[in-house]
Amino acid sequence: MSNGSCVVIVGSQWGDEGKGKIVDVLAEEIDIVARYQGGANAGHTVHVGDDEFILHQIPSGILHPDRTCLLGNGVVFDPFQFFEELDEIRAKVPDAEQRVGVSGRAHLLLYYHKLLDRAAEASRGAGKIGTTGRGIGPAYEDKVARQGIRVADLRDAERAEQLLRRAAERINRKLESLDSAEKVDADLLVRDVMGVRERLLKLTVDTGRVIQDALNAGKRVLLEGAQGALLDVDHGTYPYVTSSNTTAGGAGLGVGIGPTMIDDVVGVVKAYTTRVGEGPLPTEFPSPLQEEIREKGGEFGATTGRPRRCGWFDAVVVRYAALVNGLTGLAVTKLDVLDGLEELKIATRYQAGGGTLDDFPGDLALLEDAKPEYESLPGWSEKTSEARRWEDLPEAAHRYLRRLEELTGVPIWYVSVGTRRDQIIHVKR
Repeated sequence: MSNGSCVVIVGSQWGDEGKGKIVDVLAEEIDIVARYQGGANAGHTVHVGDDEFILHQIPSGILHPDRTCLLGNGVVFDPFQFFEELDEIRAKVPDAEQRVGVSGRAHLLLYYHKLLDRAAEASRGAGKIGTTGRGIGPAYEDKVARQGIRVADLRDAERAEQLLRRAAERINRKLESLDSAEKVDADLLVRDVMGVRERLLKLTVDTGRVIQDALNAGKRVLLEGAQGALLDVDHGTYPYVTSSNTTAGGAGLGVGIGPTMIDDVVGVVKAYTTRVGEGPLPTEFPSPLQEEIREKGGEFGATTGRPRRCGWFDAVVVRYAALVNGLTGLAVTKLDVLDGLEELKIATRYQAGGGTLDDFPGDLALLEDAKPEYESLPGWSEKTSEARRWEDLPEAAHRYLRRLEELTGVPIWYVSVGTRRDQIIHVKR
């Protein structure tokens, strides 16, 4: 990254692509890492030496000294989970709290949002959408309905208490309408929120101003999202999506800067495809390959522990992600998981609705009917986890990666062959 530059790191499949490890490696070159959307439903697993960190809200840049980490206005902010996470990090990174800032415009995600989330999902019956139950959807619903509570609203303690008690009454009526036995205790809610109020207000900043000033001073900024492009509320496989704009267009909005300040957008993809929860996955593996790749790749949610569904690399998906994000480069993760497979397949287009689809469809019924057309390439037997340079990779891996570039139209800048920092190969040319 050059001086005075801003790059967006965005998941370009259905989430869980390994964005955290890419952000962690790029953080060596940047000054500020800012999260622009989502909440504690995301999980970034990062290995530093023998230590493993699972980060839900705090950007993985916090694991590097002197980096400033911000949570933007586009985040739905769970203060209790945040401070629990921060205190765990402080055990090994003592100055972490001095390097974190939270937008005053970020909306609070409180425990009543989680009650609503679980009650709403239970009421859907067979039509459930696979929510994590972390309250993300209800928190964004409050935001859009203009009845949310923001971090900045805690400055006036008396007004904050009024807002919390009003919210408790409203949520209890809603829970009752969903036939939930749960109930919000207004006194407990007020006590808990007021208990973290002063500590949170000390961290409150205007993230847009901080980032703009940094860029004007020639510093380098990285904006990171949660989930993936196919979970974007507008551009994903609706309704099996999250409740925010995960794509790069949401990055400037989610931290408070204009789109002209963004220089590059790096899309993170696995060397295969996964998704967790409900919804279509056209290239899903059959058994026993499904279970083999899941175990080999450790494909279990960092936040929920749910098993991920796995499939062949879907170039239709990533071409679409490149379109809606304006990708300038790709980071391919977990190439090592494909070691030992004799044959690799790549979905190049779909057969659906009586015709051929080169583009990813917005019609869910059409997508559920889609049958991928595959291109086959030879696999490799060598262990790619030992590679540290592009030249160290097997020739068959070179051919596979080059074909991904050709089919997606995006150059590969990074390749990950393991979980450690030294297992990220820089291929940018």
